[in-house]
Amino acid sequence: MFPQSGKSIVFDNFPDPTDTWEIIETIGKGTYGKVYKVLNKIDGSKAAVKILDPIHVSDIDEEIEAEYNILMALSDHANVVKFFGMYYKKDVKCGDQLWLVLELCNGGSVTDLAKGMLKRGDRMDEAIIAYILHEALMGLQHLHINKTIHRDVKGNNILLTTHGGIKLVDFGVSAQLTNTRLRRNTSVGTPFWMAPEVIACEQQLDSTYDARCDVWSLGITAIELGDGDPPLSDLHPMRALFKIPRNPPPTLHQPELWSDDFNDFICKCLIKDFELRPNVLDLLQHVFIKQIVGREKILQKQLIELIDLNQQIGVIEKTRGGHMKTQTDADEVEDLATLEVLDEVRRSTLQSRYGRDQIYTYVGDILIAVNPFHKMEIYTPQYTKMYIGAKRTANPPHIFAVADVAYQSMVCFDSGESGAGKTEGAHLLVQQLTVLGKANNRTLQEKILLVNSLVEAFGNACTVINDNSSRFGKYLEMKFTNGGTVAGAKISEYLLEKSRVIHQAAGERNFHIFYYIYAGLADRKKLAHYKLSDSKTPKYLWNEHVKLGPDIVNNTFYKEQFDAVEQCFKVIGFTLEELGSVYSTLAAILNSGDIEFSPVASEHQTDKSDISNISVLENVASLLCIRSDELQEALTSHCVVARGETIVRPNTVEKAAEVRDAMGKALYGRLFSWIVNRINALLQICVEDKGLNIGILDIFGFENFKKNSFEQLCINIANEQIQFYFNQHIFAWEQDEYLNEEVDARMIEYEDNRPLLDLFLQKPMGMLSLLDEESRFPQATDQTLVEKFDDNLKTKSFWRPKRVDLGFGIHHYAGKVIYNAAGFLAKNRDMLPADIVLLLRSSENELTRKLVTHPLTKTGKEAERVATWKLGRRIRQPGEPGDTPCHPRETTNMRTQTVASYFRYSLMDLLSKMVAGQPHFVRCIKPNNDRQANKFDREKVLVQLRYTGVLETAKIRRQGYSHRILFANFIKRYYILAFPAHEEPAVTQETCSTILEKAKLENWAMGKTKVFLKYYHVEHLNLIVQQATQRIILVQAYVRGWLGAKRYRRILKEREQSALVLQSVCRGYLAKKKYKELVDEKNKAATKIQARYRGHKERKSFKRKR
Repeated sequence: MFPQSGKSIVFDNFPDPTDTWEIIETIGKGTYGKVYKVLNKIDGSKAAVKILDPIHVSDIDEEIEAEYNILMALSDHANVVKFFGMYYKKDVKCGDQLWLVLELCNGGSVTDLAKGMLKRGDRMDEAIIAYILHEALMGLQHLHINKTIHRDVKGNNILLTTHGGIKLVDFGVSAQLTNTRLRRNTSVGTPFWMAPEVIACEQQLDSTYDARCDVWSLGITAIELGDGDPPLSDLHPMRALFKIPRNPPPTLHQPELWSDDFNDFICKCLIKDFELRPNVLDLLQHVFIKQIVGREKILQKQLIELIDLNQQIGVIEKTRGGHMKTQTDADEVEDLATLEVLDEVRRSTLQSRYGRDQIYTYVGDILIAVNPFHKMEIYTPQYTKMYIGAKRTANPPHIFAVADVAYQSMVCFDSGESGAGKTEGAHLLVQQLTVLGKANNRTLQEKILLVNSLVEAFGNACTVINDNSSRFGKYLEMKFTNGGTVAGAKISEYLLEKSRVIHQAAGERNFHIFYYIYAGLADRKKLAHYKLSDSKTPKYLWNEHVKLGPDIVNNTFYKEQFDAVEQCFKVIGFTLEELGSVYSTLAAILNSGDIEFSPVASEHQTDKSDISNISVLENVASLLCIRSDELQEALTSHCVVARGETIVRPNTVEKAAEVRDAMGKALYGRLFSWIVNRINALLQICVEDKGLNIGILDIFGFENFKKNSFEQLCINIANEQIQFYFNQHIFAWEQDEYLNEEVDARMIEYEDNRPLLDLFLQKPMGMLSLLDEESRFPQATDQTLVEKFDDNLKTKSFWRPKRVDLGFGIHHYAGKVIYNAAGFLAKNRDMLPADIVLLLRSSENELTRKLVTHPLTKTGKEAERVATWKLGRRIRQPGEPGDTPCHPRETTNMRTQTVASYFRYSLMDLLSKMVAGQPHFVRCIKPNNDRQANKFDREKVLVQLRYTGVLETAKIRRQGYSHRILFANFIKRYYILAFPAHEEPAVTQETCSTILEKAKLENWAMGKTKVFLKYYHVEHLNLIVQQATQRIILVQAYVRGWLGAKRYRRILKEREQSALVLQSVCRGYLAKKKYKELVDEKNKAATKIQARYRGHKERKSFKRKR
């Protein structure tokens, strides 16, 4: 009946599904993949398909084989889901897929039915429960007769058809019993439904069980049908596994509400000693089950009515009100949240828009951006002006509209997989925000725009899927004055992939700056000055597909980029001396990679090493301004202090190479941090405590290569954190607030990746903690690390693939990824010996000394100097540390810090910035893997829409309330719409309702302390406030004009009167002056006459006397 044990399925023997089946919509998620409704192209019938995606041909899961074998042999029973065959879809780009096509059970699961009834205040009738359990027992009897245990019986694995059929499904963990082996000893199943003897197999190697473990699971399912949830469902699954064997057998939550027969049936199913537990045949004779005899048709009809009612209520249950317009033509829709039907077929909306070069689409207040892979003329000044202060619906969706909305204290998140266009999106946001900020200093605006280009030259690189992939996380914080003018900017960098400096995977390249500097210096005939060869490719840049001459030195693009980078340095404010030091450090890193070591045999030991190309060593020492003999000693030996005595021990060739590479990585990482800190210092023109900030996050996207190493693990964990924050903000926090504020809103189910984050970050048994623990053992190897992961990480999200050395798999939110642990421990330790630190501190180059003087922060970056800035001049704070060097171990944090610990702190720091403001999300979508314009891969886009939760987002944006504003804040912001400006209305629900009614808004809700608004409400309210403000400003302008004219006329009249007074005074003054002059002339004339007369008189008297 079954294939021989251990015989693998030959996939090539299965037909291609696309010849027969076409996907219609998503149904749900199974054990090993998503489940879709499909249409048979030949006869028009419908079925369900479970797609195992992606499938690795070299890694065939036993569970998949088991399910295939059981379905092939046993699906001919009325209570087992029918099997229509297995198909194999070959896809080189997206990965091969296995399709299991099954009967379509579109009545949902019995769990859905029970919960739906309880939600309506009703409960399932015992006769219906007995009918469901009878049919399930018939299906289990068929399995057990054929020596097969289901091992995962639960409500969600008992499906209903719309005709009242009851089917067992999901045989992924079922087990076959042979004549020679009637018991099993492997622990599998879903924790809450697992029998005690199955759990015991995990802890006791000699423990076994038989088919009666399914009876226990059916008993738990019976409780689930009555109460809606299994016992212990409020506990963590691992806690439940601990409790089940120790607790007494569970019962219904309120046994007194149910019949004695039902309670007895559950009691019989849940006998802890499975040797005493009845089998399926015994239970079919139980009085509770036998009550349905002769009533099967009636109960089936009642069940059909319940299924129909449950589905109708699920369809019509919507949030109240109807303000939002439903667009009938899906291809023309600009906001997916306005669609009535939200299935994944609506990706055709994106495809049709993409075909018309409409790359942006809204999902409520979230923007989807599909990478066009070509330049578009929609970012010109004309478009910049179009989106300033405009109503969102007045223009097509655009990233400039996001910038306009974010022009308040907000955070913008660019997310998506590598190559989706996140970095370009961040550029455009900064471009528009600098225009909105109206920088008074045009030089400042130019500097901010150049910042991205500069840091990307040092932090971006070419990968196999993206020519300009961000290899670090960047958080750009733009600072604005209270008046809205951009005043400065600050960059925070995270998780730089330093290991790329010394090694790149096949088909990838080093950081851009190394190629730019090589081509630029060659063009200026300066290679010799920086000790770089014009004939031999440096080891750190070597690639079998890249030739030094044609591909690097003579590359016109690299030369242009070198000039652009140098211009960025100068415009931002770097001095020529600093620029020269940066070039020297980069050249020293490239030269250091060419230092070669050879073993030295001696009489007593053979583990010494020596440098075989001293000229290269001298070049490195010259560029770093240190002594070559000291560098040689630091590379080939190390100091150990024992009992106060310093002992010099030689390094092996392997150890010396590790030290060389560690120095290169450390120099580059610290240089990158120094450049970022220097940029921040030069852009921090003035500081205003009460100013506004807008943060823009651009971080590396989810990655899944042919070979995934430690770097991909860190990158994907960071993306898990971003996705978790998105889920929390969009779904969890929003729905929690509905409950707390007693607002009636429909709950939306979503994929919660919290358990996966716990798998990575939890202490002490998370993956990163285990990695750090293993890194502390000198004798640990990558093999022991993987074994430690396998022993401690007991979760469905982690597995060990077959025939993959040092391999382990993680089921991320974006799909399955297999990692190769080779080099994990070495990359995590990342130690820079103290001897190298001390040597670099002795450098005559100021920059080289700075890079190793101060300790790294907890996030692994160069510490940023604390200072304030006034009028462009830096003022050192009292007590601020100067350039006093720290102990070498403090500089490297050798004993305490690993890459994993730096990574953990970086995530914490990044998350603290993310939660500080009101976020606005841009979801970037990659339309194809070939980076071709005008090519839209439907399956590729569909996968991204699924794992990013876009469809669930559309539902919650349409049905929920994205804006929740405290009464006081709402009234302060919008009271002007309903109350006089001089009035201070009371902070009450009534005041808020008055404002909303005055604004003629519908479909809002009022909580206990907050107003709940749709995403389009806030835009409408802001627009009304803006219009009202403009009208007020216009009235104020007219009033000020009238008052000004009146004041002018009054002043004019006063001036006329003043002029008359002045004229009168002036005339009086002149008349008096003239009168005085006349009097003076008369007096002079009289005096003169008198003198003449006296003279005449005296002469006459004199003559007479004579």
